[in-house]
Amino acid sequence: MAEWTKELMKWLGGGQSPWHTVEMAARWLEERGFEALSLNRPFSVKRGGRYYVENGTFLAAVTVGQKDVIRIAAAHTDWPCMRVKPQPELISGGCCRLSVEPYGGAILNTWLDRPLGLAGVVLLRTDDPMKPERRLISWDKPLLVIPNVAIHMNREVNKGVPYKANVDMLPICRTVQGEFEKNGYLVRQIAERLQVQPEDVLSFELCAYCCAEPTLLGFEEDLLTSPRLDNLSSVHACLQGLADAQGDGINVAVLYDNEEIGSNTRRGADSSTLTVILEKLALSLGLDRGALLDACLNGMLLSCDAAHAVHPNHPEYADFSCAPVLGGGVALKRSPRYSSDAETCAVIQGLCDANRIPLQIYMNRADLPGGSTVGSMASALLAMPAADIGVPILAMHSACETMCAADQDAFVRLCTAFFSA
Repeated sequence: MAEWTKELMKWLGGGQSPWHTVEMAARWLEERGFEALSLNRPFSVKRGGRYYVENGTFLAAVTVGQKDVIRIAAAHTDWPCMRVKPQPELISGGCCRLSVEPYGGAILNTWLDRPLGLAGVVLLRTDDPMKPERRLISWDKPLLVIPNVAIHMNREVNKGVPYKANVDMLPICRTVQGEFEKNGYLVRQIAERLQVQPEDVLSFELCAYCCAEPTLLGFEEDLLTSPRLDNLSSVHACLQGLADAQGDGINVAVLYDNEEIGSNTRRGADSSTLTVILEKLALSLGLDRGALLDACLNGMLLSCDAAHAVHPNHPEYADFSCAPVLGGGVALKRSPRYSSDAETCAVIQGLCDANRIPLQIYMNRADLPGGSTVGSMASALLAMPAADIGVPILAMHSACETMCAADQDAFVRLCTAFFSA
């Protein structure tokens, strides 16, 4: 097994929610000499230093070299899932269900009949109402299942059946016999897990996540199937590339949240959070606004997100000529929805040629517009040249996705080369 495959599988297994992904990233960075900075306090940084800023489900890591040129690799910490509503308990058919709503564009039927866990964040009462205590939570075991309707009762199921999120996607969490107080049941479970009083649980944000373990498969064990390849493959590549790079500029790996729902939140790419961080870095380094703008304009942004591989059973959905395959290396995305342009594509091609990194070109089929990434928004806010790259995967936004394990090696090497150039 390749080194980066092992590392990626750790990220996939540990990133049970965006909150856990950022917590895992912070620990990983500290082990590699990165020092924590507080977003709401003055920065104290120096040349040659390594730093990170964590803000819940957002994280930015920085290495500060001698040159005032900024290079950024961006990824996102969220993925399509089911988010639990407040007061979610419902009783039906002798079972307790939880009311949820889909987050992002999930392929709903892939979530049925799978063991699901719960993970996220809980806010607890303190003496200061303006400063509740934040605690991450995970039960680290399957708790839920969304049951399908048997084919004997739904004879049309294999012909394609629409799913109603408020009916078909509600998971069950226990059976109910005899007396059962459903109101506050989930809060009581949270309180027990965190060893606090139920009345001290002020709010929570919980993801129902797929419990399937990252798995190598195939006769050659060259395929990797796992939940959350989109986009923890990019989280790993950005951070690994930053930590391993030998560059002498100001290098930044930024992990945004809420990409799957449009990015227009305080932790998303369509916000001023990264701009604020860069300005505070510049102030600490003694750079004026003009120098910061020059550092951005002379730099480049790499938007890292999963790409569509050619589907072996449905190649007709791919473009005629610009269609990445599993095992062919990193995909460079070129379409109007992405941030790549001719100039930045030339840079990526040159980096890959110089470092013998396999590269493929992805373009949407002309009549099938694809999704968007953080690249165009972040690039526009910073007026910075940008390119979109990622590993090709199958079944994007399914509960489990599939990639070629070797492509992660190419992805990490490209991020490292980008920061080192």
